[in-house]
Amino acid sequence: MKTSINTIIFDLGGVLIDWNPEYVYLDVFNGDRKKMEWFFETVCTHDWNENQDAGYPLKQATEDRIAMFPEHEELIRMFYGCWEDMLGGAIEGTVSILKKLIDHPNYKVVALTNWSAETFPIALERFEFLHWFEGILVSGAEQTRKPFPEIYELTLDRFNITAENALFIDDNLRNIKAAEAMGINGIHFESPEQLETELLKNDVLL
Repeated sequence: MKTSINTIIFDLGGVLIDWNPEYVYLDVFNGDRKKMEWFFETVCTHDWNENQDAGYPLKQATEDRIAMFPEHEELIRMFYGCWEDMLGGAIEGTVSILKKLIDHPNYKVVALTNWSAETFPIALERFEFLHWFEGILVSGAEQTRKPFPEIYELTLDRFNITAENALFIDDNLRNIKAAEAMGINGIHFESPEQLETELLKNDVLL
């Protein structure tokens, strides 16, 4: 018998919000994807950006990187200087699903996001649906991030969630596996259509 789901936990970036540094850098590199990918793999890496998601100051992170790669100073400064231009908009199909869950009396709906506390206010201002949640736990404000166990424990405690009654949606499989290790049910997000199918499989009513 399946455990009854009464709480839905949404990731934000890649699930509800389209964020991609390519929106800035593909033009900067004149459409040369190979050069752009080298830059992301070597200079402004995913791991480096995730460190800011865990609360490291953007200004200091930028200066640290410039010290390592002084020849790329202008490109490095663009990463957070042009951060708002990396926001591509809402993933509308998922927003529609979110609205149905928010309106349903059976479910508590919260968010758990890896996001810098310094840039999150920009998203809050731009996306009205972020104000629909019962609560949002922002990694940068907590000085930790997914997939570390502490952030899942914080989420469960703060919003009074029982792990086995919760369903966590994230586009990063690493984060899903970490949640499942904490006893939280998971859906690895691929598309709004796939999400709707997976929710129904978990007996979540839309």
